[in-house]
Amino acid sequence: MYLVKLGAAVLNQTPFDWDNNKRNIVEAIEQARRENVSVLCLPELCLTGYSCEDDFFRADLHQHAWRLLKEIAKLTKGMVVAVGLPVFYGNSLFNCAALLVDGKIAGLVAKKNLAGDGIHYEPRWFEAWQDDVVVEAEIYGDRVPMGDIHFSLGGIKIGFEICEEAWVGQRPGGKLSARAVDIILNPSASHFSFAKFETRKRLVLEGSRAFGGTYVFTNLIGNEAGRAIYDGGAIIAQSGNLLALGPRLSFADCLLTTAVVDVELTRMRQSRTFSFCPDLAHVDRDCVRVDFSFPEIEIPARMNGFIQADWEKSPEIKEEEFTRAVALGLFDYLRKSRSQSYVVSLSGGADSTAASCLVSLMVALGVRELGLKEFLNKLSYINELSGCKNEKEIVAKLLVCAYQSTKNSSETTSNAAQTVAKALGATFFNLDVDPILEMYNQLIEKAVGRKLTWEKDDIAMQNIQARVRSPGVWYLANLFGGILLCTSNRSEGAVGYCTMDGDTSGGLSPLAGIDKHFLRHWLHWLQLKGPDGLQPIPQLEVVTKQAPTAELRPQSMTQTDEKDLMPYDLLEAVEAAAIEDNRSPVECYEIMRSSGQFGTYSCRQLGTWIERFFRLWSINQWKRERLAPALHVASRNLDPRTWRRSPILSGAFKQEIAEMWTKVSQDEKQEAGKTKSK
Repeated sequence: MYLVKLGAAVLNQTPFDWDNNKRNIVEAIEQARRENVSVLCLPELCLTGYSCEDDFFRADLHQHAWRLLKEIAKLTKGMVVAVGLPVFYGNSLFNCAALLVDGKIAGLVAKKNLAGDGIHYEPRWFEAWQDDVVVEAEIYGDRVPMGDIHFSLGGIKIGFEICEEAWVGQRPGGKLSARAVDIILNPSASHFSFAKFETRKRLVLEGSRAFGGTYVFTNLIGNEAGRAIYDGGAIIAQSGNLLALGPRLSFADCLLTTAVVDVELTRMRQSRTFSFCPDLAHVDRDCVRVDFSFPEIEIPARMNGFIQADWEKSPEIKEEEFTRAVALGLFDYLRKSRSQSYVVSLSGGADSTAASCLVSLMVALGVRELGLKEFLNKLSYINELSGCKNEKEIVAKLLVCAYQSTKNSSETTSNAAQTVAKALGATFFNLDVDPILEMYNQLIEKAVGRKLTWEKDDIAMQNIQARVRSPGVWYLANLFGGILLCTSNRSEGAVGYCTMDGDTSGGLSPLAGIDKHFLRHWLHWLQLKGPDGLQPIPQLEVVTKQAPTAELRPQSMTQTDEKDLMPYDLLEAVEAAAIEDNRSPVECYEIMRSSGQFGTYSCRQLGTWIERFFRLWSINQWKRERLAPALHVASRNLDPRTWRRSPILSGAFKQEIAEMWTKVSQDEKQEAGKTKSK
């Protein structure tokens, strides 16, 4: 046997927050040392933070990172530690993993496959390193091996796949396997989205099986820089077998996952695998040899370490993930921005209720994991929290809600807002903004010289109601030192069913990455069941039993959101086809028509709704450009700064929509012929 103890630490880092980042790295190293870990893998770009964006081009940033790396190297006596950082070489910037061995920098592996899709823009900042290129680089006076290299330490070979490199077709691990590498380390910054962890797990397992060795994956955790949420979830696998899983979506700053592996076992398994073909001519090519002695360790009673929470095994995993991802995202956004609270314009409808619930759940989940003392310690800069003795008292300080009524507001939504605020324990204000609305109406009527009417001035009269609510809730946000949360969701953002400087007012959009269809379902789930380990919120029935409405027209006009737009499940399906899959109007029509889910709608009705979607999408890009930063939780996001970019001015799909209507007419004639033949 040749036993080695491996560790993967997930870290909650912040772009160029040097003290925080170093503190977390040092804590990971010290914890690994206490647990007798010999090889420790830390996340991608963990020294600087992954999301420094154009600040990566600051010379002082990579200079500071190199100085910090040298300081950290001194702490690795008797250990092997992989640390991610940007490295400036040859007038270019490279995304690197530094291997620190026994107190020294052994070498730098430069990333060859850069992430440039979805929310990633690595090619904007970094150059991709070329295959098989190895240099002796001079980095601020230090000479180190750099490039497409692997390492031999005391007879054990270690190589790297850096994040995206595990997701490409030609994985570097194949070449490393042919060169008899025993352990592949994968330092990642892999953001959360629904069900993505299962894909990661498959990549790690398949990598360890196909490459015939041990694979160590680690990740960032938390809301690192404002939009992306990282879920952690360290993974260690050997020869296709899962050895250890770390926790996900934790409120902790540093979590270590460990496993003991038998290097000799993987070598023997590899040797008897018929398909294994070593590259004997180059087995030691690009290998950096470093003197290092791995300590002898005894066979542990338990060689694996599964730290999965019960919620990760839930059949309602999407609901659990959404709850915990956004709650963690809100917690980190609050403390990293040094804000005092969150403020919500609580209308009594689904969106503002969901935003308010997520702030309350942030407290409940944080206190449950960290304990009251540590939770308050992380927010110790908020003086108002001193002396809080329970979750309810904390929520009252961190969540401020305001219901702002006009003459078009109903008793139903007024009661719902008050009921929800009371159930959550929020600080609640009931503001009557109707006098302000009437003042604006009279002002404009006097200016234009006529009476405003719903028949002629519908949109203007709706929008002013949303906008008169904005100054008051901003006032409360300033008063309480809080972040005003936008309550717009992704579905309504897609079609511009939101008022600029109205319901879009705010500094953060926790719901802009999720569709309204799921949000309504999630509120029902929260009402009846709730997250694992927490109680449901039955009072949400006052919201879930309502038909969603903007409540901006007189009540006699019975306004509903779906009447203004289309059924929300259809809107979600059309958005997925049109925006994520880039389908044309006629293709969207054919997909919706062939779907059994929407078979009850006529050809003309489907065509009308699909035309509405494309027309509203194209004319409302300017609104999406102005939305507050959105938390990214799904595979798609409409935030043009992180995912989907579209022109503000365009042809509005006129020709494409005409082609769809030609198809609709053909289908109508065909259906009419079938009916006549019967």
